[in-house]
Amino acid sequence: MVTIKKIADLCGVSRGTVDRVINDRGNVKPETKELVLNMARQLGYKPNPAGKALSARKKHPVVGVLISSEGNPFFDEVIRGIKLAAEKYEIYGLEVIWRNMRGYDVSSQYKIMEELKDKVNALIINPVNDAVIAREIDKFVDSGIFVVTINNDIDKTKRHCYVGSDYVNGGETAGALLKMIAPPKSDIGIIMGSSKILGHKQRLAGFEYKIRDNKNFKIVDIKENNDDDICSYDVTKKMLETYPQINVLFIVAAGVYGACRAVLSLGRQKDLTILAFDTVPTTVEMMKQHVIKAVIYQHPYRQGQRAMQVVFEYLVNGIEPDKTKHIMKNEIKILENL
Repeated sequence: MVTIKKIADLCGVSRGTVDRVINDRGNVKPETKELVLNMARQLGYKPNPAGKALSARKKHPVVGVLISSEGNPFFDEVIRGIKLAAEKYEIYGLEVIWRNMRGYDVSSQYKIMEELKDKVNALIINPVNDAVIAREIDKFVDSGIFVVTINNDIDKTKRHCYVGSDYVNGGETAGALLKMIAPPKSDIGIIMGSSKILGHKQRLAGFEYKIRDNKNFKIVDIKENNDDDICSYDVTKKMLETYPQINVLFIVAAGVYGACRAVLSLGRQKDLTILAFDTVPTTVEMMKQHVIKAVIYQHPYRQGQRAMQVVFEYLVNGIEPDKTKHIMKNEIKILENL
């Protein structure tokens, strides 16, 4: 009998890769796809999706999705990616339980995790980087629940894999880009999301590392906005009023629109170089108004799609992730290539 495992062994790829090719789920290089399809044809392999769907329905796989999406438009595309992938898998009886929250309150996230624990076979979570959440993730894994962290990772847990961007590289990319577009002498104000989020700290560290050797680059102030536009407006306006010498604004995570509205309220849009992340509609509008010079894009839709795909492959096909980190490339965007 020809199996997916046999095709994988002969092609020198993972079972997950073969499954994605056979079922046309994407995320496979064209040359690898051709290799797998040719091998399947040579061996006379014939998939049985109806049988697999019937078997999966008996298991009734349930996925919990817990994301800090309230008030953060970045996650709209992440959620869209998860939803569209989940719709493809409905034939297999896949059910999704959605939970969202605002900001990064540890106790709120913990309570939702406790509520989900006895209801799900897998969890996709955008975690707060805290020991309480780390211990809870380990409890999930120890009880047999498959855990994928999305968009942000967490320190030292047993989570099965992470899907998202390389935050250190994102910060380094921002620093390198700033050297190209910022004034020769730059006094930099930084608006970051939250020190409770590992990725935000990593992005800031990457940025600081990249500009460390430039004596004309000085970080004047760093403030947190909790990825909230209203908070972002307030802290940005106060920062610019307190330090009028700031001529560069680096927005590390969300709250971009609020920060830009503060800049506009002070009439500073022409003398500030602003660098941010991602292409949510309000950020694109600020780019069109020439308030933001450039952004770094981290493929939110693909993050959501890939996270659900990894979960499906494990729950339905019993395929472990072929790597512990699925990294989306950081991509520089300017108005002309949006």
